[in-house]
Amino acid sequence: MNLNDVEILYDRETVKEKVKELGKKISEDYQGKNLLLVGILKGAFVFMADLIREIDIPLELDFMDVSSYGMSTVSSGEVRILKDLDYSIKDKDVLVVEDIIDTGLTLKYIKDMLLKRGPKSVRTCCLLDKPARRTTDINPDYVGFIIPDEFIVGYGIDYAEKYRNYQDICILKPSVYQK
Repeated sequence: MNLNDVEILYDRETVKEKVKELGKKISEDYQGKNLLLVGILKGAFVFMADLIREIDIPLELDFMDVSSYGMSTVSSGEVRILKDLDYSIKDKDVLVVEDIIDTGLTLKYIKDMLLKRGPKSVRTCCLLDKPARRTTDINPDYVGFIIPDEFIVGYGIDYAEKYRNYQDICILKPSVYQK
C-alpha cells in the first residue's frame, strides 16, 4: 500500500461507528418487514458486509454489478448491468446499498428498474454522498457521510481496481489519476 497516494478523510473507527448507527436505524425502520438488501458491486461489498452485522432483524441479500465508470474517474453517464439480481423482489422491502453517490445517475437507473419489478418499497442507503456532483433529483434515504467533491478510495471503493483494501476512507491525491 502506498499511503503517500492518499489523505485520510474518515478513519476506520469513525466509519465503524457510522455503520453501527446506520444499522440501528435500518433495524428500527424495517422491524416486521420483509427486508431485502441489494448490494451494488464491487464498491459496496465491504460496507454491506459490515452493515448487515449491525442490522439485528431478519433480512435477505442479493447483489447487482453495475458499471458507469469503467477505468475512469468520471461517470460515463451510461449505466450497464453486468450482473442482475438472482431472486425476485416482488412484495419485498428493498434497500439498495451503494458505496458512494455522486451524479446519482446509476442509483436512479437502478431504483427505477427495481420499482418495475413489484416490490413493496425501494429505498436507498449509501456510505458516502457527494451532492455537489448530483445531476439527478435522487437523494438517498440513509447516508453515512456527506463528502466534498474529491475522488475517494478505500473501504471497498477503488480507482482502477486499486485501493479497495485500505481500511480508512481516503481522498486520492490528483497526482495519482491526473497522469
